Amino acid sequence: MEENKKIAAAYIRVSTDDQLEYSPDSQLKVIRQYAKNNGYLLPDDLVFVEDEGRSGRSSKNRPEFLRIIGAAKKQPAAFEVILIWKYSRFARNQEESIVYKNMLRRNGVEVVSVSEPLPDGPYGKLIERIIEWMDEFYSINLSGEVRRGMTERAARGKPNAYAPLGYTMADGMYHPDPETAPVVQMIFQDFAAGMSKTRIVQKLNDLGYRSIRGNPFELRTVDYILHNPVYIGFVRWSPDGRAGRDFQREGSIVVKGEHEPLISPELWKAVKAQLAKTGQLYPRSPRQIKSGEYMLHGLVRCAQCGAVMTLSNGGGLLGMQCQRYNKGTCTSHYVRLSRINQAVLDQIRADINGQSMHIRVRQAAQTPQLDAAAIQRGIEKEQLKLQRAKEAFQSGVDTLEEYRENKEAILAAIRRLEEISQPPPPRTVDLAAFRRILSNALPVLEDPAVSEEEKNLLLRTFIEKIEFSRDKDRDEQFRVFYYA
Repeated sequence: MEENKKIAAAYIRVSTDDQLEYSPDSQLKVIRQYAKNNGYLLPDDLVFVEDEGRSGRSSKNRPEFLRIIGAAKKQPAAFEVILIWKYSRFARNQEESIVYKNMLRRNGVEVVSVSEPLPDGPYGKLIERIIEWMDEFYSINLSGEVRRGMTERAARGKPNAYAPLGYTMADGMYHPDPETAPVVQMIFQDFAAGMSKTRIVQKLNDLGYRSIRGNPFELRTVDYILHNPVYIGFVRWSPDGRAGRDFQREGSIVVKGEHEPLISPELWKAVKAQLAKTGQLYPRSPRQIKSGEYMLHGLVRCAQCGAVMTLSNGGGLLGMQCQRYNKGTCTSHYVRLSRINQAVLDQIRADINGQSMHIRVRQAAQTPQLDAAAIQRGIEKEQLKLQRAKEAFQSGVDTLEEYRENKEAILAAIRRLEEISQPPPPRTVDLAAFRRILSNALPVLEDPAVSEEEKNLLLRTFIEKIEFSRDKDRDEQFRVFYYA
């Protein structure tokens, strides 16, 4: 008779770290059969199922566990027993397991494993404690095994982390997300075209886009995307799990993955070059450019010690002074701001028609994350695929058409890898073209209607530094160093 049956609840949890355990549906099926065979009534509203992947080492991250404990603590309890597939599903922390089980027993609720029957009496309690201890030991040992397994998986080009923006995860692989992949591509294209990260963030937020966590975009979000080699088909993994935003952390693994790239090698190279250019224009320094400050901000250096010359008010006249002079480690090299501004403009004008000038050639940016060894492993991996495709055709598994399609796809992947591996050719400077840049810039620099900040930004596109010195006879020397 139904009215004579005891009321039971079921608690179900599945960890992604155990490939041998039952799925939630399979656990529930076994628990329902146990309830039927042992005279328990298990209502649907007393089945508590955690989201997959919840760890059993702590209760605070298991909302369904806390719900079932709350229901069991009511007076009277809504059920007499909690049925679980294995004791490890209840907890993998022996201290927590003992505390909660004792709490439940005081309210008349037992915890029963349907797959680990225990004898009555103290001997059964002893076995239960041993099982709890073994579960906790397994959990601690498992974390190290999982880390090693994830490292091995990454070395084979398999993803370990959740899918980044632009991808979804299915069957353990990244797949392009039709909704967010265009957003990632737009970020790369805009930055390669010269749009600043700040403007990209504003654009994304104005359009209503959100990060992978559902938050508004920030500079660091865009920066992380632009540095992430996952978008050209690579997988990056840090075995210690602490890579964070350290894009070149020692020990990190970067290998060719099996997912579809969202970005072409050409666009990736263009973005890397733009990142390098941005770093050259705005190197890290204690002081940042302030809007409307002065045209030569951050560009002038003391020829004697190499320190940056900063704004100074010498004798009531606005000028520039070596910052180390103020600390007593260099002699005075004060120069009036109007004087050095004019001297720089005069030098640019002279260099437009001159025969020689100091120019440093900026070489194309390298891609340090994608080292030669990682690229070679990717090529060897594709070559092995090609050999297997050939064997599949020869053995009659694949048709000739299938073999041709596979061969073309694999050879295309090898060509992409070889393109990435080729160092960019050394750049040379077209002096005529560079002088045209100076000619176009000069009227802007001399225009009083143009702000000081805009002039500073313009100068930074072709001036590396300006050296100033004053000798013992008070003679001034200016040298402008360009880069192209």
